[in-house]
Amino acid sequence: MTTRRTLLAGAVALAAAGGLAGVADLAHAASIDRTNTSGQLRVGYLPITDAAPLLIAHAAALYQPGVISAAKPVLFRSWASLAEAFVTRQVDAVHMLMPTAIQLHFLLRSPIRVLSWNHTNGSALTVAPHITDLGQLAGTQVAIPFWWSIHNIILQQLLRAHDLVPVVRRSASRSARTVELIVMSPSDMVPALANRSISGYVVADPFNAMAQARKIGRIHTFLGDVWRDHACCVVLAHDDLIEQRPQATASLVESIVAAQQRINVDRGAAAVALSAGTYLPQPLPAIKTALSYRAQDYRFLHTEWQPQRLGFQPFPFPSFTKRLVETMHDTVVDGDRGFLDRLDPAAVHAELVDDSFVRAAMAARGGPETFDLPTDLNRTEQVQTR
Repeated sequence: MTTRRTLLAGAVALAAAGGLAGVADLAHAASIDRTNTSGQLRVGYLPITDAAPLLIAHAAALYQPGVISAAKPVLFRSWASLAEAFVTRQVDAVHMLMPTAIQLHFLLRSPIRVLSWNHTNGSALTVAPHITDLGQLAGTQVAIPFWWSIHNIILQQLLRAHDLVPVVRRSASRSARTVELIVMSPSDMVPALANRSISGYVVADPFNAMAQARKIGRIHTFLGDVWRDHACCVVLAHDDLIEQRPQATASLVESIVAAQQRINVDRGAAAVALSAGTYLPQPLPAIKTALSYRAQDYRFLHTEWQPQRLGFQPFPFPSFTKRLVETMHDTVVDGDRGFLDRLDPAAVHAELVDDSFVRAAMAARGGPETFDLPTDLNRTEQVQTR
């Protein structure tokens, strides 16, 4: 049985792994009884367009009454606080960075599972207006949202492809062609770029769109133009929910899949709902832009990969999980990386992911073809940095 003591141990370990709140704050959070007496599932999210399926499911009343709380999903300001809230059972389901899900399960032994992908792509590297070549990042700081994020992983691939060296806790050097990476909450990135304390950031939208709208930065590279249709955020739930309440779990996934389908049909309406419902604090024009970037307005390395913008398909491909674990081995982070040496990349997916619910939800809504997915649900990963 999961106890407050084990929750506290996991929360403290998460802090030690890098990037989370202080141990004292975690101890306070975990010492409070978070037991969900209502039995209704509580959803947590970060205010970015990546969270759209969880939010549209609420806005469109797709969540089953009595199963998922009718209250608005709970907003958190950073990946650190969202991860902490999930580990300490303040919320029951979240959208979470896929690399962080791997860290939670295999480093911290947190009893969690990936139920589906929440979205694909949806992030970009935004730089100061004067930067036209990645080589100009040498000797500067670039912000990332979290160490174990697809943002950090793909950014480092890009930097190395341009003969740049990512470093942590070390000042960047132009002559050595190093770039210092720092973790920053997404909401702090735009003002930091505006005052030039950083030269760029890699993050989810609508923060890239906001930099362009305010003319303080420009999108240099969409991450979907580096790793085709990669998963950024996935839907996480605790093992005991899956085991003890499978019908509730199925209802949650069905609602999210329905919301993804709804967004794909009318992105403009989704943007209005996200803004009007105050789910996202950013201005409506930025949200609309983030959901509907026009390909002709940007330079893409892989035009045949269109669209590289935020995508909504729920199926978690095993090939992605395997490639992701392999790539994490080469990623610099401020935290424990030793757990990766114990992992077999080919075996991670089967232990971490339960795709039974999303398969059923997709079948009920027309099958994989409804989401432009191959009928056999197999694919080959396509990654190219230059």
